[in-house]
Amino acid sequence: MPNIIRKRELSARRVHRTRARISGTSERPRLAVKRSVKHIYAQLIDDATGRTVAAASDKEAAQGGKPVEVAKEVGKILASKAVAAGIAKAVFDRRGYRYHGRVAALADGAREGGLTF
Repeated sequence: MPNIIRKRELSARRVHRTRARISGTSERPRLAVKRSVKHIYAQLIDDATGRTVAAASDKEAAQGGKPVEVAKEVGKILASKAVAAGIAKAVFDRRGYRYHGRVAALADGAREGGLTF
């Protein structure tokens, strides 16, 4: 049991370290990524007002394919929702995850969809 608690503590430290430097505004919301074993979620958050501007997940994407391809599709979906809401720039919040694999693919998909960060 102590190993699980230690892993959670280390994860919380990584999240806090990353999040301490990043804040979203209404002009440039924070693109927050949540990655689980099966799914990936992304949302644009305006931290000044505390509301979510746009959100997307792999449940909205076309099912099937490799996880990296699905993550890229989620990024494109989120970017299209952001452009429809009038947002062109964002701040990327990878939380405690490495910028690698599905997280990097989501960011690339969002860039291809029209977001800049």
